[in-house]
Amino acid sequence: MSALTLRDGAVEVARRLRDHRFTAYWVGGCVRDLEMGRDPHDYDIATDARPSEVATLFPDAVLVGVKFGVVVVPLNGHHYEVSTFRAEGPYVDGRRPSRVEFVDPQSDVMRRDFTINGLLHDPLTGRTIDYVGGRADIATRTIRTIGQPQLRFAEDRLRMLRAVRLAAELEFDIDHDTFQAIAEQAAAITEVSAERIRDELVRLLVVPGRAKGVRLLHASGLLQAVLPEVAATAGVPQPPEFHPEGDVFTHTVLALEHLRNPSPVLAMATLLHDIGKPPTLSVSDRIRFNEHDVVGAEMAGVICRRVRFSGGDTERIVALVRNHLRVKDLPKMRPAKATRFLLDPASADHLELHRADCLASHGNLDVYQWATARRQQLAAQPPDRGHLISGDDLLKLGYVPGPQYKTILDYVEDARLEGKVRTREEALALIRTVFPPPGRTGSLSGELTDGVNHT
Repeated sequence: MSALTLRDGAVEVARRLRDHRFTAYWVGGCVRDLEMGRDPHDYDIATDARPSEVATLFPDAVLVGVKFGVVVVPLNGHHYEVSTFRAEGPYVDGRRPSRVEFVDPQSDVMRRDFTINGLLHDPLTGRTIDYVGGRADIATRTIRTIGQPQLRFAEDRLRMLRAVRLAAELEFDIDHDTFQAIAEQAAAITEVSAERIRDELVRLLVVPGRAKGVRLLHASGLLQAVLPEVAATAGVPQPPEFHPEGDVFTHTVLALEHLRNPSPVLAMATLLHDIGKPPTLSVSDRIRFNEHDVVGAEMAGVICRRVRFSGGDTERIVALVRNHLRVKDLPKMRPAKATRFLLDPASADHLELHRADCLASHGNLDVYQWATARRQQLAAQPPDRGHLISGDDLLKLGYVPGPQYKTILDYVEDARLEGKVRTREEALALIRTVFPPPGRTGSLSGELTDGVNHT
């Protein structure tokens, strides 16, 4: 549905609450986005209605956090989080308050994270209420905590990562005192669950300001706490003839900056693609990182499991790290091998990582342009009708099932991709020539041309 429909539903929720003599405002990121002229992706509503009262007005409402006064209201195909104005007691676990009490709108705002997220908006009158200087901070593009930053971050450690993510997403700067508090408490980010850290990290890595975000993570100490393997790339030298940009960390950040609308998998793989360089650094005739792709892939797998990426995403990230040097060799590969690589759906991410890798170093895109053109040629060809032969054919030829089947079938497929064979009959003839069936004489070569064993 359109953003207008999403907005209409948010207006309707507020109106229904008002019609029943409750106070209701839009709150949080949606108000910030409206102030910035952006279309909100969701709308949150704050009210003095208690959860049970909200549920009475919206029979389909889901009570997801009654203790904290939170209800989710489904309407017009969208979901709106409706929360009761509340104040919170001391935080005992760096995430959850020890107690909650329902309060007035201003007191509710004072327990929120950042000034730019502390605005209230009345959708029925168009009035925005600012108790915390959020509008001024939007005007100066500043991320600042509401109240003392040390206290806000002690309440929920994830807010430190969120401050950096918001700075990257909105292209804002972090207020000096807020940033100092992050630097002082950065090590405590590990108190947050791996899943919450992963979600904020992924959101940071896919926004256009991702390079700025990673630099802030490093400058604040959060990167050292969350991804020490990436932080370790700072200061690691590279051969200047190939990497005039500087050390490995500088290169990594530049590569991230050059990505075009990356998926979380591609962005994470780019962040990790050179983490194998610090442990493989050697200096002989020049600086070298022998097998850093292999070492880095192993490290990437450990990291992805640590921050709870899914098994499928982990596999794709590891493959991108392991193979990030392969693209440069594509023009020198056997045509069949290069074709196999380019026909793989994952090749788009491999090529984009290679492009960003090149732009972040020597800048030569000759291989990327060759591979992209070749991939487009392959995509324009008629759909592949599948393999020319199968294991059943090999069995009828007299081969004993085993590892040799794959060798033979791959050989035939390579020959097909290189244009050496085009039909099933040509494939069978090639097999009989290159892989004579065990225990048979040459006379067998005429026995099978239609897939039926006539002996």
